[in-house]
Amino acid sequence: MIVSPSLLSADFCELGRVVDMINNSEAGLIHCDVMDGVFVPNISMGFPIIESVARRAAKPLDVHMMTVDPQNYVTRLRDCGAAIMNVHYEACTHLHRTVQAIRQAGMKAAVTLNPATPVCMLQDIICDVDMVLLMSVNPGFGGQKFIENTLPKLKRLKALIAESGSNALIEIDGGVNLQTGAALAAAGADVLVAGNAVLSAPEPAEVIRALAAL
Repeated sequence: MIVSPSLLSADFCELGRVVDMINNSEAGLIHCDVMDGVFVPNISMGFPIIESVARRAAKPLDVHMMTVDPQNYVTRLRDCGAAIMNVHYEACTHLHRTVQAIRQAGMKAAVTLNPATPVCMLQDIICDVDMVLLMSVNPGFGGQKFIENTLPKLKRLKALIAESGSNALIEIDGGVNLQTGAALAAAGADVLVAGNAVLSAPEPAEVIRALAAL
Protein backbone atom coordinates (compact mmCIF):
# COMPACT_ATOMS: atom_id res chain seq x y z
CA MET A 1 0.00 0.00 0.00
CA ILE A 2 1.23 3.48 -0.88
CA VAL A 3 0.57 5.96 1.93
CA SER A 4 0.20 9.67 1.15
CA PRO A 5 0.05 11.61 4.45
CA SER A 6 -1.97 14.80 4.11
CA LEU A 7 -0.36 18.05 5.20
CA LEU A 8 -3.83 19.56 5.63
CA SER A 9 -3.86 18.04 9.12
CA ALA A 10 -0.43 19.40 10.04
CA ASP A 11 0.31 22.28 12.40
CA PHE A 12 1.64 24.72 9.80
CA CYS A 13 3.99 26.21 12.37
CA GLU A 14 5.65 22.78 12.45
CA LEU A 15 5.44 22.03 8.73
CA GLY A 16 9.17 21.46 8.25
CA ARG A 17 9.27 19.00 11.12
CA VAL A 18 6.23 17.15 9.72
CA VAL A 19 7.85 16.88 6.27
CA ASP A 20 11.03 15.54 7.89
CA MET A 21 8.98 12.90 9.71
CA ILE A 22 7.30 11.83 6.47
CA ASN A 23 10.70 11.75 4.71
CA ASN A 24 11.93 9.28 7.31
CA SER A 25 8.77 7.17 7.28
CA GLU A 26 7.43 4.43 5.00
CA ALA A 27 5.16 6.90 3.18
CA GLY A 28 5.38 6.86 -0.59
CA LEU A 29 3.97 10.33 -1.28
CA ILE A 30 3.20 13.64 0.44
CA HIS A 31 -0.37 14.86 -0.12
CA CYS A 32 -0.89 18.62 -0.53
CA ASP A 33 -4.46 19.95 -0.61
CA VAL A 34 -4.98 23.23 -2.49
CA MET A 35 -8.38 24.80 -1.71
CA ASP A 36 -9.58 28.09 -3.19
CA GLY A 37 -12.70 28.84 -1.13
CA VAL A 38 -14.79 28.67 -4.32
CA PHE A 39 -14.83 25.05 -5.46
CA VAL A 40 -14.81 24.02 -1.79
CA PRO A 41 -15.81 26.12 1.26
CA ASN A 42 -12.31 26.43 2.66
CA ILE A 43 -8.92 27.94 1.81
CA SER A 44 -5.65 26.09 2.36
CA MET A 45 -2.08 26.14 1.11
CA GLY A 46 -0.95 27.92 -2.04
CA PHE A 47 2.04 27.84 -4.34
CA PRO A 48 4.67 29.35 -1.96
CA ILE A 49 3.97 26.63 0.61
CA ILE A 50 4.07 23.86 -2.01
CA GLU A 51 7.38 25.21 -3.29
CA SER A 52 8.85 25.26 0.23
CA VAL A 53 7.59 21.73 0.94
CA ALA A 54 9.06 20.48 -2.35
CA ARG A 55 12.50 21.83 -1.44
CA ARG A 56 12.46 19.89 1.83
CA ALA A 57 10.61 16.76 0.71
CA ALA A 58 12.31 13.50 -0.15
CA LYS A 59 9.01 12.01 -1.33
CA PRO A 60 7.06 13.01 -4.47
CA LEU A 61 4.36 15.64 -3.96
CA ASP A 62 0.81 14.46 -4.65
CA VAL A 63 -1.04 17.77 -5.16
CA HIS A 64 -4.84 17.71 -4.97
CA MET A 65 -6.32 20.78 -6.65
CA MET A 66 -9.71 21.54 -5.09
CA THR A 67 -10.08 24.66 -7.20
CA VAL A 68 -12.04 26.04 -10.12
CA ASP A 69 -10.17 26.20 -13.43
CA PRO A 70 -7.23 23.98 -12.38
CA GLN A 71 -5.99 23.98 -15.99
CA ASN A 72 -4.75 27.53 -15.39
CA TYR A 73 -2.15 26.31 -12.90
CA VAL A 74 -0.48 23.38 -14.69
CA THR A 75 2.90 24.95 -15.43
CA ARG A 76 2.92 26.91 -12.16
CA LEU A 77 2.40 23.73 -10.18
CA ARG A 78 5.05 21.89 -12.17
CA ASP A 79 7.51 24.68 -11.47
CA CYS A 80 6.72 24.42 -7.75
CA GLY A 81 7.93 20.81 -7.77
CA ALA A 82 4.71 18.77 -7.93
CA ALA A 83 5.06 15.19 -9.20
CA ILE A 84 1.32 14.46 -9.46
CA MET A 85 -1.38 16.99 -10.31
CA ASN A 86 -4.82 15.85 -9.27
CA VAL A 87 -7.82 17.74 -10.70
CA HIS A 88 -11.53 17.29 -10.03
CA TYR A 89 -13.75 15.92 -12.77
CA GLU A 90 -16.39 18.38 -11.56
CA ALA A 91 -14.07 21.38 -12.06
CA CYS A 92 -12.89 20.65 -15.60
CA THR A 93 -15.03 21.54 -18.61
CA HIS A 94 -12.39 20.09 -20.95
CA LEU A 95 -10.97 17.26 -18.85
CA HIS A 96 -9.10 15.48 -21.65
CA ARG A 97 -7.29 18.69 -22.61
CA THR A 98 -6.34 19.30 -18.97
CA VAL A 99 -5.04 15.74 -18.49
CA GLN A 100 -2.94 16.02 -21.63
CA ALA A 101 -1.51 19.37 -20.48
CA ILE A 102 -0.52 17.87 -17.13
CA ARG A 103 1.29 14.98 -18.76
CA GLN A 104 2.97 17.24 -21.32
CA ALA A 105 4.25 19.35 -18.43
CA GLY A 106 6.04 16.26 -17.08
CA MET A 107 3.72 15.43 -14.17
CA LYS A 108 1.52 12.42 -13.61
CA ALA A 109 -2.15 13.17 -14.21
CA ALA A 110 -4.81 12.20 -11.68
CA VAL A 111 -8.54 12.85 -11.65
CA THR A 112 -10.70 13.11 -8.53
CA LEU A 113 -14.37 12.16 -8.21
CA ASN A 114 -16.60 13.65 -5.53
CA PRO A 115 -18.79 11.20 -3.56
CA ALA A 116 -21.85 11.82 -5.76
CA THR A 117 -20.01 11.48 -9.09
CA PRO A 118 -20.23 7.95 -10.55
CA VAL A 119 -17.12 6.18 -11.83
CA CYS A 120 -18.74 5.67 -15.27
CA MET A 121 -18.00 9.35 -15.98
CA LEU A 122 -14.35 8.35 -16.48
CA GLN A 123 -15.05 5.60 -19.01
CA ASP A 124 -13.71 7.58 -21.97
CA ILE A 125 -10.58 8.90 -20.26
CA ILE A 126 -9.55 6.14 -17.86
CA CYS A 127 -6.71 5.00 -20.13
CA ASP A 128 -5.25 8.53 -20.19
CA VAL A 129 -4.85 9.03 -16.44
CA ASP A 130 -2.20 7.75 -14.07
CA MET A 131 -4.42 7.75 -11.00
CA VAL A 132 -8.04 8.20 -9.92
CA LEU A 133 -8.81 9.65 -6.50
CA LEU A 134 -12.14 8.75 -4.95
CA MET A 135 -13.24 11.20 -2.28
CA SER A 136 -14.59 9.21 0.66
CA VAL A 137 -15.81 12.43 2.31
CA ASN A 138 -17.15 15.62 0.77
CA PRO A 139 -14.10 17.75 -0.05
CA GLY A 140 -13.13 20.87 1.82
CA PHE A 141 -12.39 19.87 5.40
CA GLY A 142 -10.28 17.29 7.22
CA GLY A 143 -11.53 15.02 9.97
CA GLN A 144 -14.82 13.94 8.38
CA LYS A 145 -16.49 10.53 8.72
CA PHE A 146 -15.79 7.94 6.03
CA ILE A 147 -18.63 7.45 3.50
CA GLU A 148 -19.34 3.70 3.38
CA ASN A 149 -20.57 3.80 -0.23
CA THR A 150 -16.94 4.36 -1.21
CA LEU A 151 -16.30 0.61 -0.93
CA PRO A 152 -18.72 -0.54 -3.67
CA LYS A 153 -17.72 2.51 -5.71
CA LEU A 154 -14.08 1.44 -5.43
CA LYS A 155 -14.98 -2.03 -6.69
CA ARG A 156 -16.78 -0.52 -9.69
CA LEU A 157 -13.73 1.60 -10.48
CA LYS A 158 -11.47 -1.44 -10.15
CA ALA A 159 -13.66 -3.27 -12.67
CA LEU A 160 -13.61 -0.31 -15.09
CA ILE A 161 -9.81 -0.18 -14.94
CA ALA A 162 -9.51 -3.92 -15.55
CA GLU A 163 -12.00 -3.90 -18.44
CA SER A 164 -10.30 -0.97 -20.17
CA GLY A 165 -6.72 -2.15 -19.72
CA SER A 166 -5.83 1.08 -17.91
CA ASN A 167 -2.81 1.22 -15.60
CA ALA A 168 -4.38 3.85 -13.33
CA LEU A 169 -3.84 3.56 -9.60
CA ILE A 170 -6.77 4.05 -7.22
CA GLU A 171 -6.33 6.57 -4.41
CA ILE A 172 -8.79 7.15 -1.54
CA ASP A 173 -9.03 10.36 0.47
CA GLY A 174 -11.21 11.03 3.51
CA GLY A 175 -11.77 9.33 6.84
CA VAL A 176 -8.91 6.90 6.27
CA ASN A 177 -7.60 5.14 9.37
CA LEU A 178 -6.41 1.61 10.13
CA GLN A 179 -9.96 0.23 10.20
CA THR A 180 -11.26 1.85 7.02
CA GLY A 181 -7.84 1.41 5.42
CA ALA A 182 -8.03 -2.36 5.88
CA ALA A 183 -11.44 -2.46 4.16
CA LEU A 184 -10.16 -0.25 1.33
CA ALA A 185 -7.08 -2.42 0.86
CA ALA A 186 -9.28 -5.51 0.64
CA ALA A 187 -11.45 -3.78 -1.98
CA GLY A 188 -8.43 -2.96 -4.17
CA ALA A 189 -7.14 0.51 -3.26
CA ASP A 190 -3.53 1.30 -4.20
CA VAL A 191 -2.96 4.63 -2.39
CA LEU A 192 -4.37 5.85 0.92
CA VAL A 193 -4.42 9.52 1.88
CA ALA A 194 -4.39 9.87 5.67
CA GLY A 195 -4.45 13.13 7.59
CA ASN A 196 -5.80 13.12 11.14
CA ALA A 197 -5.19 9.40 11.61
CA VAL A 198 -1.48 9.99 11.06
CA LEU A 199 -0.70 13.50 12.25
CA SER A 200 -2.89 13.39 15.38
CA ALA A 201 -1.26 10.15 16.54
CA PRO A 202 1.42 10.09 19.26
CA GLU A 203 3.70 8.15 16.88
CA PRO A 204 2.71 9.18 13.35
CA ALA A 205 5.49 7.19 11.65
CA GLU A 206 4.13 4.03 13.28
CA VAL A 207 0.65 4.70 11.87
CA ILE A 208 2.18 5.23 8.43
CA ARG A 209 4.05 1.92 8.80
CA ALA A 210 0.83 0.12 9.75
CA LEU A 211 -1.09 1.60 6.81
CA ALA A 212 1.72 0.72 4.40
CA ALA A 213 1.56 -2.90 5.61
CA LEU A 214 -2.16 -3.27 4.73
